[in-house]
Amino acid sequence: MNHRLCRQVTKDSTSPMKWNVLLGALVLCWIAAASQVVLGQSGSLLGNSQGTPLTLDRLCWTYQPPPQQKVLRLHDVLTVLVDEKTQVIAEGQMDRRKKADGKFVLSDWVLLKKWALIPDPQTQGDPTIGGQMENKYRAESELESRESMKLRVACEIVDIRPNGNLVVEGRRMIQVNNDVWEIYLTGTVWPQSILPDNTVQSENVADLRIIKREAGHVRDGYRRGWLLKWLDEHQPF
Repeated sequence: MNHRLCRQVTKDSTSPMKWNVLLGALVLCWIAAASQVVLGQSGSLLGNSQGTPLTLDRLCWTYQPPPQQKVLRLHDVLTVLVDEKTQVIAEGQMDRRKKADGKFVLSDWVLLKKWALIPDPQTQGDPTIGGQMENKYRAESELESRESMKLRVACEIVDIRPNGNLVVEGRRMIQVNNDVWEIYLTGTVWPQSILPDNTVQSENVADLRIIKREAGHVRDGYRRGWLLKWLDEHQPF
C-alpha cells in the first residue's frame, strides 16, 4: 500500500515540471528569435550582404597584384621601342595649252633731223608686226614610298616637367669596319605610358624626333653626288 502510494505521488509531481520546462524553452526561443536582425540577400552584384565590395583579390585565389610603378628620377634610363611604318602614294597629272595671236601697226613715228624731232610722214606705209605663239606643256608624275624603322634605343631622362612628364634623349652608334650607323632620339614621355619592364612604345612619345645617319661604303654606294644634287634642286630641264 505504501509502495503504490509513493509511485502515485512521484508521477503526479513530475508532470507539471515537464510542462514548465517545455514552456520555458519555448519562451526562450521566442525571445531569441525576436532579438535577431533578419538579413536578406543583397541584389547588387557589386557587394555582398555585409556591404563588402566584390573585388578580384577577394574572390579569386589565383589573383596576383600588379607590380608597383617605379618612381623615375632625373638621369634614369628607360628604353624606347621604335616601331614606325610610313607609306606615301601620290599621283599628279597636268596638261596645259596656250595659244596667242598678235598684230601690231606703227601708225605714227618721229624723225630726227637737224637735232630736232619732226613727224615722220611714213611715205612707204605704216610698219606692221604680226606673230603667232603656241605653247603646250604636259607632265605626269607618280610617287610611291614605303619606309619602316624598328629598333630599341636606351634614353636618359634629361628633364622633368612641372606636370610630371619626362623629357628623354638617347643616342646610339654602331660601327662595323668603315660603316657607321648613328641614331639620335628625343621626345616627351607620359609616366603612365611606361610599361613595368621600364620600356615605352614610340607611339606614346610626344614630340618624337628620330635622326638616322649613315656613313661608309654602303652609304657611298647610293648617295648622290654634288652635281646631281644641284640638278635636282634647281631642275634646269
